[in-house]
Amino acid sequence: LHLSAVKLAELHSDLKLQEKDELSWKKLKAEGLDEDGEKEAKLRRNLNVIMTKYGMNGKKDSQVVGTNYIKDGTESDTLDDPRLEKLWSKAKTSGKFSDEELDKLWREFKHHKEKIREYNILLETVSRTEDIHKNVINPSEENLVKEEILHNKHRELKDKLRSINQGFERLRKVSHQGYDTTSEFEEPRVIDLWDMAKSANFTEKELESFREELKHFEAKIEKHHHYQKQLEISHQKLKHIEGMGDKDHLNRNKEKYAMLEEKTKELGYKVKKHLQDLSSRISQGLQHNEL
Repeated sequence: LHLSAVKLAELHSDLKLQEKDELSWKKLKAEGLDEDGEKEAKLRRNLNVIMTKYGMNGKKDSQVVGTNYIKDGTESDTLDDPRLEKLWSKAKTSGKFSDEELDKLWREFKHHKEKIREYNILLETVSRTEDIHKNVINPSEENLVKEEILHNKHRELKDKLRSINQGFERLRKVSHQGYDTTSEFEEPRVIDLWDMAKSANFTEKELESFREELKHFEAKIEKHHHYQKQLEISHQKLKHIEGMGDKDHLNRNKEKYAMLEEKTKELGYKVKKHLQDLSSRISQGLQHNEL
């Protein structure tokens, strides 16, 4: 796959979370708690997202290029959207951002690109399901269940589209004006969650509690970013030492690399599990608003 050390660690974390969800689903299925197949369909969508994200779906142009973003603050990857490319180009040449801020802004752009990709995968799934449903001649109880599944998927699409529109407006604002030093959160995933939480059916007390949890979550993400950078540096150093022939030096660095790799995988899994839990809670609050 020609993935960088960081991307390989992220792939491991994604697959570990997918495996956990699949084991949970198998237990539910054995107890007869997924009769409509909605949880199974969601698992397939999630796996499709992972395969697309890491270039394992057989499409050459879908693979994320793994490079050392520490060298120049960005990855040599395209954003696949002329509007995003234009905003990014404007931000880079505006002089309003430090190297560290540009690195942070690039993560926001990449996060937005992933949201669009996930939305398109879900949209394709919904379209296929609708086509199958339209070809059914005799209505039955099973088809009524499938209609409910479609309704839930359309609601999920609506939530994702709202998040994409909010995210684009934020990117447009930041690209033109620079970062707001009084902003409460900096990590794009946390900003998304906070914006959505404010629109959900939470009491003031629940919202304040959620705010505090997001602060802890952001600290966890920052720790993960730190280990990702250390892992990439260790990987580059290891490649350099391999050509020098000093076995003792090489073994010491291999041990350090293995430790950093394991820690990065572990933190990556914890971040993604925490994100999944927080997103689920917000989704429930947003659904309650629509009832």
